[in-house]
Amino acid sequence: MLITGPELIRVDPDGSRVRHADLSHISSSGWSEITVDGRGNVYVNTINFDFAEFNEVLSSGKAPGKIALVTPDGEAREVANGLAFPNGMVITPDNKTLVVAESFAARLTAFDIADDGGLSNRRVWADEVGPDGICLDADGCIWASSANMANDCARIREGGEVLERIDVGRACFATMLGGPGRRTLFMLTADWRGTEGVEDVVNARTGRVLVVDAPAPGVGWP
Repeated sequence: MLITGPELIRVDPDGSRVRHADLSHISSSGWSEITVDGRGNVYVNTINFDFAEFNEVLSSGKAPGKIALVTPDGEAREVANGLAFPNGMVITPDNKTLVVAESFAARLTAFDIADDGGLSNRRVWADEVGPDGICLDADGCIWASSANMANDCARIREGGEVLERIDVGRACFATMLGGPGRRTLFMLTADWRGTEGVEDVVNARTGRVLVVDAPAPGVGWP
């Protein structure tokens, strides 16, 4: 098992935790989302700024986020930058496309994956959405919030068309298709009161995991 944080950590079979890859030459701001493709390539991203600067970076329009690649032989290198608060990532079943949620830009951004794991051909997959954690289904649709602070979870087709919308009553922070046949959609929700209200959110314990039957099973990585 791999864990992100200040660095990429591996949990060995005996439960011990060791550094899996040194990423300090790429960013010193800590690492967030992670996905591993079918070839053993690890992709991790970082917002690449101090979280205390959240509102400042949001209002400035800066996009310092990065994606790093750790190959099976342990090599770590930067493969994308200029991302506006990268969050969830998915990789298509053929290992050829990576889609990342850019929360500050309210869009899903796609890259082609080269044979060596590098990313190229950056393009908008869907615009004017409110993505955080995301997942991919067998019809090529992504589940994410349909807009910033929309309090919903939506099934979005490439190009931005919303095929289905579920009102969850509060912000949706992550989605995943799992369960038998990967046909259950899990939605992680909580009240969001802005960065200055994080402690209040934690103390209020508003987090919920909601489930619903999905119209198409999950595919891809993770």
